[in-house]
Amino acid sequence: MDDRGHLRSPMSAARGRSALTLWLAVVLALAAEAEAPAGFSCRPGSRPVVFNFGDSNSDTGGMAAAMGWHIRPPEGRAFFHHPTGRFCDGRLAVDFLCESLNISYLSPYLKALGSNYSNGANFAISGSTTLPRDVPFALHIQVQQFFYFRDRSLELISQGLPGPIDAEGFRNALYMIDIGQNDVNALLSYLPYDQVVAKFPPILAEIQDAIQTLYGNGSRNFWVHGTGALGCLPQKLSIPRRNDSDLDPNGCLRTYNRAAVAFNAALGSLCDQLSSQMKDATVVYTDLFPIKYGLVANHTKYGFDRPLMTCCGYGGPPYNYNISISCQSKAAIVCDDGSKYVSWDGVHLTEAANAIVAAGILSSEYSTPKIKLDQFCKV
Repeated sequence: MDDRGHLRSPMSAARGRSALTLWLAVVLALAAEAEAPAGFSCRPGSRPVVFNFGDSNSDTGGMAAAMGWHIRPPEGRAFFHHPTGRFCDGRLAVDFLCESLNISYLSPYLKALGSNYSNGANFAISGSTTLPRDVPFALHIQVQQFFYFRDRSLELISQGLPGPIDAEGFRNALYMIDIGQNDVNALLSYLPYDQVVAKFPPILAEIQDAIQTLYGNGSRNFWVHGTGALGCLPQKLSIPRRNDSDLDPNGCLRTYNRAAVAFNAALGSLCDQLSSQMKDATVVYTDLFPIKYGLVANHTKYGFDRPLMTCCGYGGPPYNYNISISCQSKAAIVCDDGSKYVSWDGVHLTEAANAIVAAGILSSEYSTPKIKLDQFCKV
């Protein structure tokens, strides 16, 4: 019925409902856009500053410095031409991300000599987990190390001495978190899938606490990475099994990968929740599973000949991995061309694979919201 009491035809009523639906959709979209952060809170043209927290996937030499390890070649051979403390033949994904921002590679917080902290610092340490939270070098400890670094830097500046980063630099910095893989792997080593997933909440609570603690101290830009395709790691594939029933068509372990996907889904939901709570912050979540699984599933596309075989390891085909003979062992067998391999040492990726992972991250295709990392401090 219209305004004058006249009945409207069903088609007219339908058109009215469609118009109303469209109008409501536009209003809701505008409201969502108004509530969403405009992007990174870094003034265009400012010097990008990055602080990274994580494990060996982004450790640029922290564990080597902490433990006094003398990492030997062939580590670093593809790019640096000498070992740097990275568990890789060259650059990590975080190194390529720094290149995209036109800043120097992140120096490990614990590296006393030759470090440059003008563009940030790397607190990632190989083997790190979220739990237990008070042991070196858990995520909580890394965050505490950051506060020590921040307070000391600001103290130096207050005394009229040169400090690497000022208050504005800390406030506008990008805080990256890439951790959880070791937690999930540890659980999978002794628990069935359902019990593994049931233990995710405490792990996620530690990541949440880290982000909220940093936020409470002025941080506003966060970039969080999910875990990768754990079931495609030669380390896991080399574990003796009764049969191949758990292998998928690409030769990866389904159970490990199911756990990785479930963890990432929960982590993505956590980041959505934090975004809704911290209205003036930007929290970007990037799902690394499809990127890293794609290295195996689409290996011919990327030029990889041996997607499931370790470049630097021991034992020969199919995985060239032996838990007792690492890449650092004199008995290790090293491939001639790491660019043909996905896995460097059975756990960590080659530089060639890391470059593809970084490109996936930079594409924003796997990120929520779809913000371009390489535009940090540019727009």
